[in-house]
Amino acid sequence: MKKDLFESPDYYMLDELLTEEQKLIRSSVRDFVKKEISPIIEKAAQEGSFPTYLVKRFGDLGILGPTIPAEYGGGGLDYISYGIMMQEIERGDSGMRSTVSVQGSLVMFPIYQFGSEEQKRKYLPKLASGEMLGCFGLTEPNHGSNPGGMLTTIKDMGDHVVLNGSKMWITNSPLADIAVVWAKNEQGRIKGVIVEKGMPGFTAPEIHNKWSLRASVTGELVFDQVKVPKENILPLADGLRGPLACLDSARYGISWGALGAAMDCYDTALRYAKERIQFDKPIASFQLTQKKLAEMLTEITKAQLLVWRLGTLKNQGKATTAQISMAKRNNVHMAVQIAREARQILGGMGITGEYPIMRHIMNLESVLTYEGTHDIHLLITGQDITGISAFK
Repeated sequence: MKKDLFESPDYYMLDELLTEEQKLIRSSVRDFVKKEISPIIEKAAQEGSFPTYLVKRFGDLGILGPTIPAEYGGGGLDYISYGIMMQEIERGDSGMRSTVSVQGSLVMFPIYQFGSEEQKRKYLPKLASGEMLGCFGLTEPNHGSNPGGMLTTIKDMGDHVVLNGSKMWITNSPLADIAVVWAKNEQGRIKGVIVEKGMPGFTAPEIHNKWSLRASVTGELVFDQVKVPKENILPLADGLRGPLACLDSARYGISWGALGAAMDCYDTALRYAKERIQFDKPIASFQLTQKKLAEMLTEITKAQLLVWRLGTLKNQGKATTAQISMAKRNNVHMAVQIAREARQILGGMGITGEYPIMRHIMNLESVLTYEGTHDIHLLITGQDITGISAFK
């Protein structure tokens, strides 16, 4: 087993912009990744198995819902600290970051933001500790980029509602204790509802044969006349703004996370290029290799500046949906390109499990699509700068 020797690139000395607490958080999560994720992740990905025991360890580390106030079990941290956590976890593996960010941004965030006090007290502490695992049900088999077209419904039956429909491509769903599900009521308004494992008519079959995010568990959510108590409805969520606010939170984390994957690919390629000898000298001495490495570091540095500024705006409550979309799209695309260039530097070794490159490449293909596709984020920016929607 190869030792994780990762060193973070910081060409523009951005560490000077971080607080001592933020750097300490980064160090703690980085050490966790090196000790807990790196030694097992290649085997888990090759086998297509999810290391379930890590969920509780994520909770112990404090990375499940770290921006949630401490009174509900969270860390009460700022958004740059949260971003740094996602960067370090995805440096280890995108599937691990998916598990963590779904729990924090798509399950805990809507319960905290839109839930009742009783819902917050009931669910958030257990989700923060890793005692419970959650998932987020928005995407449907026929409605991905157009969530407003969803077919899943809730019908008022007096003291409860009846939920019918299905959701697709749901991270954590086969293992989740609860699902935050979005559905239309009789008036066509989108509502959020907390569905618990074991409710009759609720099933969560796993999706198999994935080439991507293989160390993460993905599934469906199927609802067949599921009776859900009215106290499980999120009282402050009304319309599409509710789930879209959750997606903003998740996309913000992804913009940091993808940077972590890119940094891991760059560090691996740089280290390999210095050690690999061809024509009696290391391949790092050749102009084309130096060109690749220099361009990688340039793009990483630009992405670091982008997310740091976005995190600053988010801490100030100023970050817009369009700004978050730009960062998600740019940084994921950047990571995909860097992973491919890194694979070329490693040559044939780049496709083996001895190095993380091919695993990152496969994972990033999913990250490029989920939480808003590459093209949809481009149109979000286009709408923002022109004032004209290209969606309809």
